[in-house]
Amino acid sequence: MCRLLGVASVSPTSVADTVGDTVLADFLALTKIHGDGWGVASVLDVDDAPRVEVSADSALEDPRFGTATKEAARGSVVHLRWATNGLAVQPENSHPFAADGVAMAHNGSIKPIGALEALLEPSVASTLRGTTDSERYFALLRQHRAAATDLVEAVRRAVAELRHLYPDASLNALLLGEGQLIAVHAHARSRLLDEDIEEISATDLPAEHLEDYFSLRIARPDENTVVIGSTGFGDLTWSPLPAESVASVSLADLSVTVVPIMAD
Repeated sequence: MCRLLGVASVSPTSVADTVGDTVLADFLALTKIHGDGWGVASVLDVDDAPRVEVSADSALEDPRFGTATKEAARGSVVHLRWATNGLAVQPENSHPFAADGVAMAHNGSIKPIGALEALLEPSVASTLRGTTDSERYFALLRQHRAAATDLVEAVRRAVAELRHLYPDASLNALLLGEGQLIAVHAHARSRLLDEDIEEISATDLPAEHLEDYFSLRIARPDENTVVIGSTGFGDLTWSPLPAESVASVSLADLSVTVVPIMAD
């Protein structure tokens, strides 16, 4: 499980400058639990393919994290990892994953993984590098992109397919690519495991981590920026994203479009 932060702006700006020192410090404080790696995906121009940097180190202890969040970009996705039990802490398992001009970071757990792997065509499965369910989720999305009219529809189809197989799973994700910052807000009836609750309770993290861990929110700090983030950090004026939906932020003009996962 993980924490997610996405930023879109009309002109290149860094994540640090966009959200401010207080919000970024609150985000970094989450490494008390989410210290199993970090990653940043970014695009300098609207049509760029994302550039991705990942690490298996804690963001709080890795100076590269500070550098990555201070680089100017039109769109960025930042991820802090809390490794699912049994999955290795290694760069290949750090999010965001990137391929085919798109990057994705996931917050959730898709178990058992066998049904997800069975959906992947051999040509797609052969591109996997790590052992996470999240990378396989991303692979399924890429598989749908070949037939979908656009990236949002590919995301919606992949999430809808997984929702049928995993009705209780958190499929929350942030994606960057094709001129968009996309948020999947689909955590259904996901709940923290007892051992996760115990671990969080032993820290001084905000109560939201126990009460509403899987929600995603959106904020407009000013007319030139949009921020999407997990609960539990920051003092921005947040609004909840609609449940079981895919929200797309255009990097060209910051317009926001929301579609339900289950199309009529």
